[in-house]
Amino acid sequence: MNLGNAIATLYLLFYLEDEVKLDDPDGGLFVLITIYSVFVAVTAVLAGRWSDRVGKRRMFVVIAGVVIAIAGVMLAVWPTWVGALSAAIVLGIGFGAFMAVDLAIITMVLPDAASRGKDLGVINIANALPQVLAPVIAAPSVTVLGGYRVLYVVAAVIGLIGSTAVLKIRSVP
Repeated sequence: MNLGNAIATLYLLFYLEDEVKLDDPDGGLFVLITIYSVFVAVTAVLAGRWSDRVGKRRMFVVIAGVVIAIAGVMLAVWPTWVGALSAAIVLGIGFGAFMAVDLAIITMVLPDAASRGKDLGVINIANALPQVLAPVIAAPSVTVLGGYRVLYVVAAVIGLIGSTAVLKIRSVP
């Protein structure tokens, strides 16, 4: 999920410049990231509370993955400023829901109180590694495989695959 999100956000400047052909891609990126961040924060609070209320976690992660995938498809098929604004909202909603519930799942499945520091260190690497892998996937997607449309479809597919991985966790509702 983090990899799909990293691909979707890290290349927005180039997408705005090359695909959307925005006059001020730097300013546009600022607007998109601001909108995305607001929706991440608000949705994280709302989804976290809702997940606590219904006692479900996996369902929220899978739905968040679908929402993130929808944002990726939006960027792939609607390369306009309005499309980018809309996708920023949808991506923020999906990633906010994922972050809130994923953190709850992580705390539920930590195996041993004595090794939680080590376990959280591993989780931190898992959260940071996608920032390193995103360019490795993005470069050939944009330059060889077909451009930004392919890049954002790849981000959508990765988001979906990531969200289904939570289904293997049996100790979480």
